[in-house]
Amino acid sequence: MSDTDDTLRALAELPTMAHPAPTPDGDEVALYYDVDGRNQLYLLNPTSGELEQWSDGQVPKDARHGFAWDADGDRVFFHLDEAGNEQNDIHAIDRDGDTEVVVEDDGQISLASVGEDGETLLFGSSRDGQMNVYRHDLPSGEATKLTDHDRAAGAATLSPDCDRFAYATNEADDYDNVDTYVADVDGSSARNLAIGETGAESAPADWHPDGDALLVSDNSPDKGRCGVYDFDTESVTWYGDGEFEESAGFFLPDGDRFLATRMRGAEDVPVVYDVETGEGRELDLPSGVASLADDTLLDDGRLLVQHTTPTRRSELVAYDLATDEYETVLEAEYGPFSPDDFVDAEYFTFDSDGVPETPQRAVDHAPYEEMEIGAIFYDSGERPSPLIVNPHGGPRHHDRLSFGYRTQFLLSRGFSVLQVNYRGSTGRGREFVEELYDDWGGAEQGDVAAAAEHVLAEYDWLDDDRVVVYGGSYGGYSAYWQLVQFPDLYDAGISWVGVSDLFDMAENTMPHFRSELMVKYLGEPDDNAALYEERSPVTYAGNLAAPLLIVHGVNDRRVPVSQARIFRDALDDAGFDEGDDYEYEELGEEGHGSSDIDDKIRSLELLDDFLDRRIGTAESDVVAAGDD
Repeated sequence: MSDTDDTLRALAELPTMAHPAPTPDGDEVALYYDVDGRNQLYLLNPTSGELEQWSDGQVPKDARHGFAWDADGDRVFFHLDEAGNEQNDIHAIDRDGDTEVVVEDDGQISLASVGEDGETLLFGSSRDGQMNVYRHDLPSGEATKLTDHDRAAGAATLSPDCDRFAYATNEADDYDNVDTYVADVDGSSARNLAIGETGAESAPADWHPDGDALLVSDNSPDKGRCGVYDFDTESVTWYGDGEFEESAGFFLPDGDRFLATRMRGAEDVPVVYDVETGEGRELDLPSGVASLADDTLLDDGRLLVQHTTPTRRSELVAYDLATDEYETVLEAEYGPFSPDDFVDAEYFTFDSDGVPETPQRAVDHAPYEEMEIGAIFYDSGERPSPLIVNPHGGPRHHDRLSFGYRTQFLLSRGFSVLQVNYRGSTGRGREFVEELYDDWGGAEQGDVAAAAEHVLAEYDWLDDDRVVVYGGSYGGYSAYWQLVQFPDLYDAGISWVGVSDLFDMAENTMPHFRSELMVKYLGEPDDNAALYEERSPVTYAGNLAAPLLIVHGVNDRRVPVSQARIFRDALDDAGFDEGDDYEYEELGEEGHGSSDIDDKIRSLELLDDFLDRRIGTAESDVVAAGDD
């Protein structure tokens, strides 16, 4: 086996933890972990660092969806689907490893909140079409529908006494709008708390321990902010100065403080706010991406935080809010590597008017408003270096300064990597997100191409004859669109579970993705048919001028496999040859991506083989360096 093969497998096999959650009394931490080669449920002793495997194949191999403790800490509720199709049911596993089905239903189910009474679960379900909130009574096994909205209802959370619940949905004519509601636990007496402006988005985050207040998020002033809604006064106290986007976390047990996450450039940092004074301070953690692990503290009062950087894999730390000291309670595994083997990233900004110098071959856009766009660049060290432009998915997402095994593998193969937080990305406020409304395939794609032009001009050692675009999900849409809109810029492309036909996507995706993604962003297909056709990459499949790899999971319910098949058929109709002009791969055991180690190996092998044949790659010596 070559060094490159060793690197590929070693990176894919690095154990990854997910969803760490302390027991209700905080003396243990449950987490998903694939240290034995397959995702399992483990128990961590946060004092000794000892890990004990709990499950033996009962939990999903893909750790995408999380789990929750029951009220007594005797068992865990988890999601289980079939071959990655995300049509989850809710199962429970007890301390002896015995499992049972708790909620089984047609459509997708999402566990929302576990009641402190030991009897109540809230979950979201699309059993009746749209995603709505349901109550499951554990003693009787009966489920009751609590909400009945035309648009998706979610973010449901139970009050401490389990008599009420809060949730978010939209009943306004404006699709941009989301409001926070509170209702009795039987679904009656629902009322809109009216905490934000119409056209803005608000959501509940956590109930005050006394049940007399609610922690909420809202973006009425543009950037996301945190607030505490007082049920006695029916008013909200807002926190922060509005400089950064912030999202609400949870109240601390004393109810006098709450946690939030502040997004600053491409970094995330937790913030603790004093409810009474409004004073907030950032936790004293290294630069990078720090995320709140769970809303339960350890039994010694410390907070669990996951922390990562581009060169350091995610590790779990316990943070003392009184002293600002922290210690690692679960270190990241590095296998044959060390952090010094990995490539660090540079965050930079540039100005873009959404129209690059590269000719537009599909839709001719006039310049948009010039905006500052953020991007992350990784230098592979290869000279000359090919470039991979890697737009993120979502599109409600943004790339951060965190570790990515795919990115590090591409770097090990000699590719420098560019990630672009184009207009429409999160982390910059509501108005920045709304730049993408009614404009998929517009200025945001121009921002991606302009970022590529920027780094190609900035670094003369980048090879402008070996530029590749590669993305998944909405990033896959971007890959398709970049190749048909700016074919002169790219020498190869890879679309992974990408969107190609907006009509088919609206018709066949899950109901809550239809309403909260397609219609919210682009309007109803019948009303905006011209836009749906104009901004579908498949409309311009004949513009393809570079080798394309199409990869899609057949069990994908978010972006159905029909999206790949439609683009493939359009290429055939346009006279392109499969194998020569494009390559096509359907993954029979996957849905919308997978965190399973075997699936990660397979995906890297597909990626590596295509790039090696179509672009040419460098031999990697990173494993040898890691063994020194």
